[in-house]
Amino acid sequence: MAQFINGKDTLVTDAIDGLLACSGGRLYRLDGYPHIKVVCRSDWGKSRVALISGGGSGHEPAHAGFVGEGMLTAAVCGEVFASPSVDAVLAGILAVTGEAGCLLIVKNYTGDRLNFGLAAERARAFGLKVAMVVVDDDIALPDLPQARGVAGTLFVHKIAGALAEDGADLDTVSNAAETAVRDMASIGMSLDTCTVPGSTKEDRIAAGMAELGLGIHGEAGVQQVALEGAVSAMDMVLDKLVPHVTGQDCVALLNNLGSTTPLEMAVLAQALATSEKAKGIKAIIGPAPLMTSLDMHGFSVSLLPLTEGREAALARDIPLPDWPGMTLLSPVSVKPLPDGLSPIKPIPSENPKTRALIDTCCDLLIAAESDLNVLDAKSGDGDTGSTLATAARALKGSMDRMPLADLTQLFRAIGNELGQTMGGSSGVILAIFFSATGDACANGTPTPEALLAGLQRISEVGGAQQGDRTMIDALKPALEALPQGVDAAALAARQGADGTAAMGRAKAGRASYVPEENLIGHNDPGAEAVARLFEGLASALKG
Repeated sequence: MAQFINGKDTLVTDAIDGLLACSGGRLYRLDGYPHIKVVCRSDWGKSRVALISGGGSGHEPAHAGFVGEGMLTAAVCGEVFASPSVDAVLAGILAVTGEAGCLLIVKNYTGDRLNFGLAAERARAFGLKVAMVVVDDDIALPDLPQARGVAGTLFVHKIAGALAEDGADLDTVSNAAETAVRDMASIGMSLDTCTVPGSTKEDRIAAGMAELGLGIHGEAGVQQVALEGAVSAMDMVLDKLVPHVTGQDCVALLNNLGSTTPLEMAVLAQALATSEKAKGIKAIIGPAPLMTSLDMHGFSVSLLPLTEGREAALARDIPLPDWPGMTLLSPVSVKPLPDGLSPIKPIPSENPKTRALIDTCCDLLIAAESDLNVLDAKSGDGDTGSTLATAARALKGSMDRMPLADLTQLFRAIGNELGQTMGGSSGVILAIFFSATGDACANGTPTPEALLAGLQRISEVGGAQQGDRTMIDALKPALEALPQGVDAAALAARQGADGTAAMGRAKAGRASYVPEENLIGHNDPGAEAVARLFEGLASALKG
C-alpha cells in the first residue's frame, strides 16, 4: 500500500518532529534519536506530579498529541506497535519528575508493563517517587487473563491530568487513576485490519462483515459479524459494554480507529445517542481520532461512570487541539422552516392551448431521454436525458395545479416545479430561467424579450455565456430568432447545438473537466436537448 512516508526507519521520528514543528513551541523532545523518543511540555517546572504515558506508535494522537496543560507531562514513544525501551522511559521520568513524583500510565501489554516497570524501579533508586497504573479496559475477550489497555486510557490521562494540574499529591492522583481504570470498559469494531508500514496487510475480514473486539494492534477480535448498518453495529458494541458499568450516568468516548470518515463517525454518534441501550449515557467525548490503530476502518466506544469529580475533570477545557472536549448529549433541536421558503401556490387555471404546448415539450424531452444520456456519457456522467425526462414527467403531472391562463404566474410556477423535481445544477438553472422570465413578464415585458431576460439571469448567476459549450449555445440563438417564428428558432438552435461539436474545451459545467478528445465531434447534450425541443415544436405546430 502506498503511504505518505519517507521510510519505515524514520517514520516515527519524522512524525514526532512534525508534531513539534506545529506546536508553536508548546512541546520539546529529548535529544536521543532514534532510540529515545520522548516528547515533553515546554512549560513544565517539576513543582507538581508529572504524568507520563506512552507505548508503541501508530495510535496517534495518543500519546504525544495529549502532552500539554491538563493532561500528560511527557509521552515516551516506541516504534510502530513496539514498546519504548527502559532507557527511553527512564529518560522521560528523569526529565520531568521533581519532588512531587510522577505517575506512569501504562496500557496492559507485556512489553509496556516490563519496560515501564523496570524504568520505575531504576528511577526509585535515584530517590524519585514513582507510581504506576496499568489500564486494562478492553472487555472484548472475557477469557483473557490480562485484558488489554485501549482507548479508555484517555479517561485516565484527563482525570489524572486535571488533579495534577491543580497540585494534588501523588497518592490522590494515583488513586483517582486506579479507580477510573477499575470502573471503565471499552470495545472496538472494524471493517478492516490496519496496514503496518513495511509489513503485509492481513486480509481476514470478508466483505460485508465486521470484526467485533479486535485490538488496537490489529489483533483478532472475539467474533466476525454481518455488517447491517451503523445502528446494528453500535447496538452490538453497547450490548457488550453496558453490563460492565454500574447503573449510573456514564460518559462515552467515541473513538475513530484511523480511517473511518467523519461522515461515518457522525452517523455512529447518532446511533449511539438514540440507542435504547444508551439511556445511561449522559455525555460524550468525540467522535474523534483519539487512540487510533494506523489506518484501521473502525471505531471503539469506552464507557466510564460519572462522579462529580470525574465530570468536572473531563469537562475542563484544555489548550490541546487533539482533545475534542466533553459535551452533554441532548435531543436533536429542530425549529420550523422560515417563512418564505415555500413558494406561494398559484391559483390553478385552464388554457387548453398552453397545456397542449407544455405537454408537447415534455413529451419531446421524454422521447429524447436515451439519446441524450448516450451523448452525455461522452462529456459528463450520462444522466442529462434522465434528468430532463424526470422533470418533464413531473411537470406533466402538475398541469392541474398550474395557472395555465396566467402567463406571468405560469413561468414562475414552472420555475418552482423544476427547482423541486429536477435536481442537480440543471434544475437550479432552469428554475432561475423561468422565475426570471416570469418576473420580466410581470413588469410588462413581451414574452420573447422576457425569455431573453431569463436567459441573461442564468448567465449572470451560473457564469456561462454563448461559446462556453453549454445549452446556452443553442438557447440564446433560438430565443433571439423566436420573433421570426418557431421555424427560425429551431434552425438557430440546431446550428448552435451542432456548433458545440467543434468546441474542444468547455468553460462551464461538468464537461469543463473532460479532455478535448472526449468532446470533439459530439454535441453538448444540453444544447442538443434545446435543439430537439425547438425542432419538435416546429414540427408539431406545422401539424
